[in-house]
Amino acid sequence: MKTKLFLSILCLLFILAVIIPDASAQCAMCRGSLESSVSQGNSNFAAGINKGILYLLLMPYTLISIIAFLWYKSSKANQLKVQKIYQRLGWKA
Repeated sequence: MKTKLFLSILCLLFILAVIIPDASAQCAMCRGSLESSVSQGNSNFAAGINKGILYLLLMPYTLISIIAFLWYKSSKANQLKVQKIYQRLGWKA
């Protein structure tokens, strides 16, 4: 079980490492368009891009936080169930 998890995480990291150089190339294009729009006096475009970046950044962190919270609550509930079973049986946990 741990080996499968480790291999899947390793594969995910490899895929991300392959994709990252392509993604960083796009940042130069966005930066160029933002610099040209700001130099022409259009700061609304830059503010819109910044809000879009923050929105895209917020969604994955929100989803991960919700999943982590639900996982924590579930593990706490399971831990309490196990402790109650141990107490009924008279075992020490």
